[in-house]
Amino acid sequence: MKDLVELGYREALSLAKSHYENFPVVSLLIPAKFRKDIAIIYWFARTADDYADEGNYDASLRLEKLQAFKDRLCSLLNDETVTGFEAALRNTIVTRKLNSEYFFNLLNAFKQDIIKTRYKDIDEVLDYCSNSANPVGRILLELFDVRNEKAFYYSDRICTALQLTNFIQDTKIDFIKGRIYYPIDEMENNGVDEKMFEMKEISDNLKKLIELSVTRTQSMFDEGKSLLEFLSGRFRYEIAWTIKGGEEILDKIRGADFDVFTKRPVLTKKDYLKLLFNSFISK
Repeated sequence: MKDLVELGYREALSLAKSHYENFPVVSLLIPAKFRKDIAIIYWFARTADDYADEGNYDASLRLEKLQAFKDRLCSLLNDETVTGFEAALRNTIVTRKLNSEYFFNLLNAFKQDIIKTRYKDIDEVLDYCSNSANPVGRILLELFDVRNEKAFYYSDRICTALQLTNFIQDTKIDFIKGRIYYPIDEMENNGVDEKMFEMKEISDNLKKLIELSVTRTQSMFDEGKSLLEFLSGRFRYEIAWTIKGGEEILDKIRGADFDVFTKRPVLTKKDYLKLLFNSFISK
């Protein structure tokens, strides 16, 4: 069994290093003893995301795959593992004393992405984020043995802000996939209809809608930064770096006058280095 666990960790680390994301998955700021745990958590989220979003499967088959994955999660928690990935994930959950409910929450979010593509108001969007993003932050805090309710609250703010940033960043991509994460009531209040997304052209009305979302997201980052007071060492710098990455994306959106259709805002290697430096010198 030990060999199976180690195999799972090795494969998870290889997977994490091979995928580009907005923010580093297994960066040098993470202490070596935690990297394999973060990698196997990434494998779990990446696999579920692939079932929900990749390929040309219809909705019913995607739901079947996610349900099967959920069943495997239940089995591995009962010490019934089949693959190295499953053995490694169980080992991380048990030895690091992680709340398994967070993993089920993530699966609920992936399922929701298949069956729900419109949101009537911001409360519905934030409810989605409570499953799609916030559990990741809480898992990381537990991994580093930070189990403080205030820390959880501030982590939720940061993770929700990161999710909302991604929604704005991927406005065009999400629409192509059939999804709009801007609340319907805010679209109506700003004179925005779905035809505007279909045209893939920025307009004054769309700018107002996107600016509203950017402003709200920035306020969440501002509040969530209080999380750093609960962290120390390299983990604190990693989270500071991640926050600055999200804020940099928002800055790029502002700099483009809220046009997220002409060019998708992304971080460059130069941006990463600048943000890393800033994360060390900021208080």
